Amino acid sequence: MEKQSDLLLDIQHLHTAYRLQGKFYDAADDINITLKRDEILSVVGESGCGKSTIAASIIGLYDHKNTKVTGDIMYNELNLVGLNESLFDKIRGNKIGMIFQDPLASLNPLMRVGDQVAETLYYHTDMNEQERHNRVIELFNQVGMPKPESTYAMYPFELSGGLRQRIVIAMAIACKPEVIIADEPTTALDVTIQAQILDLLEDIQRQSHSGIILITHDLGVVAETADQVAVMYAGQVVEKADVKTIFENPLHPYTRSLLNSMPQSEDEDEDLHVIQGTVPSLQNMPHEGDRFAARIPWIPASAHEQEPIMHEVEPNHWVRCTCWKTFHFQDEVGGE
Repeated sequence: MEKQSDLLLDIQHLHTAYRLQGKFYDAADDINITLKRDEILSVVGESGCGKSTIAASIIGLYDHKNTKVTGDIMYNELNLVGLNESLFDKIRGNKIGMIFQDPLASLNPLMRVGDQVAETLYYHTDMNEQERHNRVIELFNQVGMPKPESTYAMYPFELSGGLRQRIVIAMAIACKPEVIIADEPTTALDVTIQAQILDLLEDIQRQSHSGIILITHDLGVVAETADQVAVMYAGQVVEKADVKTIFENPLHPYTRSLLNSMPQSEDEDEDLHVIQGTVPSLQNMPHEGDRFAARIPWIPASAHEQEPIMHEVEPNHWVRCTCWKTFHFQDEVGGE
């Protein structure tokens, strides 16, 4: 039986809305997900689905004047929603680490990379200067930096994209956080470096027994690393289950469409499946019916719930709406 201490994050009914032209629009709409110790939860979906909004809500990095966050993000009996900044400063970078998508934008171009990692230790530990230096060298070894001592004195522009990403990872894990959020950590990297970074994250997770939220649009990354998966579309979680279930028994039309759009064989002449349309903008987001319905117009309106909710179709496998019961791809039944 799961111990309560194994639950690191419990997110319930999270709504995060951005102000656009004087009105608030939900970018994350009633999100309910959990993260356990020793687990990698992958949040997957197209750009604009609200994945990074969840990350920003957890870590508290958003424009408070133009963002409205409601619901619960429970960490160690603390609700991070509405938490005052002084308390958040003790948690952010210490108990919850963040690996950002663009390492060059995340690093100060005028500071040596070693000093930037040491700065995290300065704020969150009582280490002296020599101890911080030693810890940074230890971290550089842990993340596979070549020549850690000489790397310490380098500036971000002197490092490759893969090495900069390792610096950002070192910053995120410096204080041995229980929760690590990785927001598209391999987007700008070539395939070989991507694999190295993902292997590194898995190693860190095993060594520290932390929980990782891995945000990505890449289903290949999900298949290789995730334990649990939450599929997002248009601000909502539309399916969640363990990774094996998602790949072997996907049910929601969006999940099935994403998987069907992946290359299936070595046949270069095989056409890739293309999902019709695009994710609606915040201001054009439908607030009634299935938000994915417009992209599968051959499925009758009667197949969709008027107010789609999450259904547990089998233990720990949740699917939004009932349209999955009648869904088929257009070319499966006399389509073009």
